[in-house]
Amino acid sequence: MTCLEHYEQEFVELAMMSPAVVVCRCSPTQKAAIVHLIKKHSNKPVAAIGDGGNDVSMIQAADAGIGIVGKEGRQASLAADFSINQFSYVGRLLLWHGRNSYKRCASLSQFIIHRGLIISVMQAIFSAVFFFVSISLYQGVLLIGYSSFFTMGPVFLLVLDVDVEAKIAMMYPELYKELQKGRVLSYKTFFLWILVSVYQGAAIMYLGILLFKEDFIHVIAITFTVLIVTELLMVVITVRTWHWLMAVAQIFSLAATSSRWYSSRNISTRSSSLPPPSSSSSLP
Repeated sequence: MTCLEHYEQEFVELAMMSPAVVVCRCSPTQKAAIVHLIKKHSNKPVAAIGDGGNDVSMIQAADAGIGIVGKEGRQASLAADFSINQFSYVGRLLLWHGRNSYKRCASLSQFIIHRGLIISVMQAIFSAVFFFVSISLYQGVLLIGYSSFFTMGPVFLLVLDVDVEAKIAMMYPELYKELQKGRVLSYKTFFLWILVSVYQGAAIMYLGILLFKEDFIHVIAITFTVLIVTELLMVVITVRTWHWLMAVAQIFSLAATSSRWYSSRNISTRSSSLPPPSSSSSLP
């Protein structure tokens, strides 16, 4: 601890020049202090790897704690965020599973933002066209089912997407630098998805109102169908490697949307074919 107190800057400069820092023959407090020191001066996420009980403090102090199940017991693996059986699994954990997790979470979060913003833009345009009247564009099953029934499967199954195979990711560690530079999830990608959502929502709503003036009663059905198809097409464009569950979810969403409008059309047809109510006869 005396070295860290009096030669903190020198130690940090040396540690920053190293690809990794190995801490041995130190107390748990000292190991945790080194992790805090590197986090403070580097402003970067720190991963700590340990296999014994004296590594618990270091593992818990790091942003990502990795515990190895070894001869010293399971204390480190139980206190860690990730548990592995061998140190050789660290490469696959970071370069394959970690990379996939980051990219999948980025895609899922951006799609959730897109899915919510596009329908909000359509609602805002609908209210503005009708003098800001407080009427919901989609009501009942349509509003609830949009995010929970019609589009939930295709969007959430983006967590199964894979851009490269495992052997390619392990063979070329340079692919991990894309995440370190923040190209997958950044302010640029965030505002790009915002722009796409606003453009698509405005185009769907304005074109629906302008092109179907004579059949305005069906504008809600038309715009909702286009909205669902647009969301599914965005998923299709984004997916790099198809999984059979993704295809099933796409088909299910299209079938659910079609069955919804088919049932609504049958109900409206039956209602229009009913005879008008007879007028009550006058009492004598």
